[in-house]
Amino acid sequence: MADYMKKSHFWHHEQGNAKYKEEERRCHFCQFRAFAIAHKPGCYTMAITNDVDKEWISLDFRFIDKSIMGKDVKASLADDGFRSGCECKEDKDCALDCECLSDLDPDNIINPKFKNAYYSAGDRKGLLRYELLETSSDEIYECNDLCACSMDCPNRVVGRGRKFNIEVFKTSDGRGFGVRAREDIRKGQFVDKYVGEILTPEEANRRRDKAPYRKDLYLFALDKFSDPESEDTRLRNEPYEVDGEFMAGPTRFINHSCDPNLRIMAVVTDRANKHLHELCFFALCDIPRLTELTFDYVAGTNTAEDNATVVKKAEERQEKGEFTQKCLCGSKNCRGSLW
Repeated sequence: MADYMKKSHFWHHEQGNAKYKEEERRCHFCQFRAFAIAHKPGCYTMAITNDVDKEWISLDFRFIDKSIMGKDVKASLADDGFRSGCECKEDKDCALDCECLSDLDPDNIINPKFKNAYYSAGDRKGLLRYELLETSSDEIYECNDLCACSMDCPNRVVGRGRKFNIEVFKTSDGRGFGVRAREDIRKGQFVDKYVGEILTPEEANRRRDKAPYRKDLYLFALDKFSDPESEDTRLRNEPYEVDGEFMAGPTRFINHSCDPNLRIMAVVTDRANKHLHELCFFALCDIPRLTELTFDYVAGTNTAEDNATVVKKAEERQEKGEFTQKCLCGSKNCRGSLW
């Protein structure tokens, strides 16, 4: 198996030699070695492989493990005095009535005994509760670095990071690079976050207008809490967007499927900055190792009626002579086009 990420890494990298500083900065292997997860016990690795042709991911693309904020975005962050964490004396309390869960809508709490999003005991411990995974569009709240609980708290899953080795690989059917895991993934398991450059709406629109292709492939709006009537001006305004085109994590290469095995959900670890919530992937089913990971690029297509609407709009664009993107997912439920 050709792991070109290591082929582009040389012995003289990470030696502090200024002569190779720029070469090292562009090296994907060095970028991954800088990830926080690469220095945790049991280090979960990342590889880039290509057994199809000689195409490489451009060295102008940068792998990162957390989103990067520009000056204007950083200015929107709440002062540290407004940030808070729970005071749970025991980790198990975080699954019951933790302060970090206080913003949950009481009308949407399915089981009042366990308010957090994850199973806290038994064989499913650490997995997203199935009722949330399958039917809910609710956000997830987690504990954070200001909390009194430990990292073993049942309300810290995204905060503990990905728990399997991941591979960006070249597909053999013309869909470019894709993503798969080197271990089995369980239904409800956290997969990884979507990270990139967090942009103001003005900058996001500027990039859209400038791009000669459909830029929205890489842009995700942080609009889960957008509310024109909110007391928080940051939520009343147009949402920030995450751009993963030029710098991102491995999830940037996850391909579309009309019958996906992942879904993306909003996760809040800092209630004082909801406008900058995380976008996280969770497994919709058990996924055997080396199975390609996919999600539905078209938001809100949960029913046959939703799918029919997407198909109809694509047909209308075709009749008008407008561009439509053919879908190559190959699933039985394929809608034929993405847009």
